[in-house]
Amino acid sequence: MCKECGCGLVNHPSEGSEKHHEHHHGHTHSKETLQLLEDIMKYNEFQARHNREHFEEYGIYAINLMSAPGSGKTTLLEKTIELLSGKLRIGVIEGDLETERDAERIRKKGVPVYQITTGSACHLDASLIHKAMHKLPMDQIDLLFVENIGNLVCPASYDLGTHLNVTLLSVPEGEDKPEKYPLIFKVSQLVVITKIDLLPYFDFDLEKVKAQIQKINPKAQIIALSAKTGEGFDLWVKFLEDTYTQHKNSLR
Repeated sequence: MCKECGCGLVNHPSEGSEKHHEHHHGHTHSKETLQLLEDIMKYNEFQARHNREHFEEYGIYAINLMSAPGSGKTTLLEKTIELLSGKLRIGVIEGDLETERDAERIRKKGVPVYQITTGSACHLDASLIHKAMHKLPMDQIDLLFVENIGNLVCPASYDLGTHLNVTLLSVPEGEDKPEKYPLIFKVSQLVVITKIDLLPYFDFDLEKVKAQIQKINPKAQIIALSAKTGEGFDLWVKFLEDTYTQHKNSLR
């Protein structure tokens, strides 16, 4: 993970650039390096709390979307924006190593979006989210989605200040991912199993995977859906509406 491999040694981007940090593996850490890593994590926790204060100031419910590359995060967002149009105002922070392709897709849906390009960093951190927040019309957003870097390891270690962690697991990835990458499922309140229209074509036992997730995190809710057929999206949309309403009521 980031705090173990050393990519948590961040060089914060200069003004006008969102480039993050370079890192290299295969080395040991000195006591000074370990202390620096600890300080970085403490700073991230501080910044995450500050981000939450901003979200609550504006009445925003923020959701961190995590997954491996290609699980369908952007597609999920596109369809979610369509289904919640006229009901909830959505904003998006996109995280990628390079390009603005995902942000361009979201922008076509008519919602505010800001792209963070990290260069080589394998995760977003709270300070990057804080900078991105100041680029968005916060007073015009009810639900803010953060599409994290495609990675089943590093994003799980960094609190962004969001209210909810959601991990996506797609059918083509295989049913062994929860047991191989347990941390990201432990820190998620909701797991969304995507691309279930492909179940007939893959060796993926849906009930077995659900049982694995529940074993790792008994409190996690699970929704299985398909962006292609629309199956399961009613449950996903209801979950978003209900959690947003609960959050809004808690702020009164």
